[in-house]
Amino acid sequence: MTAESNPESAPLAHLPLDALHRSLGARMAPFAGYDMPLQYAAGIVSETLHTRHKAGLFDVSHMGQAIIAGAGAARALESLAPGDLASLPPGRTRYTQLLNETGGVLDDLMATRLPGVEERLLLVVNASRKAADFALIRERLPQFDFIPLNRALIALQGPRAASVLGALLPGAEDLPFLHWRAFEEGVSNVFVSRSGYTGEDGFEISMRADRAEMFVNALLQNEDVAPTGLGARDALRLEAGLPLYGHDLDETTDPVEAGLAWSIGKRRRQDGGFPGFARIGAALRDGPARCRVGFLPQSKAPVREGAMLISESGEVVGHVTSGGFSPTLQRPIAMGYVARAYAANGVTIFTELRGNRIGVEVAPLPFVAHRYFKPHA
Repeated sequence: MTAESNPESAPLAHLPLDALHRSLGARMAPFAGYDMPLQYAAGIVSETLHTRHKAGLFDVSHMGQAIIAGAGAARALESLAPGDLASLPPGRTRYTQLLNETGGVLDDLMATRLPGVEERLLLVVNASRKAADFALIRERLPQFDFIPLNRALIALQGPRAASVLGALLPGAEDLPFLHWRAFEEGVSNVFVSRSGYTGEDGFEISMRADRAEMFVNALLQNEDVAPTGLGARDALRLEAGLPLYGHDLDETTDPVEAGLAWSIGKRRRQDGGFPGFARIGAALRDGPARCRVGFLPQSKAPVREGAMLISESGEVVGHVTSGGFSPTLQRPIAMGYVARAYAANGVTIFTELRGNRIGVEVAPLPFVAHRYFKPHA
């Protein structure tokens, strides 16, 4: 979820499946301090389309996984995050953010209430932020047990992910979106959450690192499954209109202007009790000064992160935070922030691309509709 790379002088960490990725012909690249598979022989476009039509297999073991445990842990974590965590039922997952004192996003994360008598939350955070996140939680909530997990994490995404995973873990295919379950697999437990960051139906699967290669090889035996790298993951999440920490989210950005007001529950909006509530409450009430929106560049070449956006009169009104070529739509797409007056769908603003001024049309997000599994809907 974040694309901060490691300085060249620092050694890169390796994933538990590093040898497998290399045997599959992965092109490796530094990402958030890890040597990660960027793409395989099929290439980013093919991997993106395969995920849209069948199932892509991603290694996201670089993400941080940890458990916070103790009576009142969920309510206490609400002092750092605006999500409604106290009402989270066992076996359910919720998206939220860690905030700084002014309401800026320190990181975004997934929190799952684990089953059992003891109150426990399983957290999954971004790779480049996990050390800082874990230190913050330990410092602010020292009364709770905090246990980082050294487990592999695999994402299986796409319309055939359920049938593939269900063949190995019967019952997984019945999990609704943002539900979690532990399965016994051999001598260890496999944690399965119906979630992901591609906009497609799919799962994130956590397992003991020493069991990961056997499990992944079993998935790859299915002809519907293809190994998929970070390049396709980034294309998919951009098509799905999902923000990437370090690009579309950072410490200057609050959840409301980022289009994440939906992640702040009614009780939290009313009662507050999280960092930056004054700023966020005002944005909820009055609307944010700027908004994260989609863009359709009127060009064949993509408009990249950092491009400034100007009005007809030449006033700077925003900037691009993510941009690239959409394999699914076969055209350039982007997203970023603009002043609220320019945030309506269909508004045309402008940027400079290779010395030429081009139009950029504000477009609704997502570019490609989400296909999450919600049987109750």
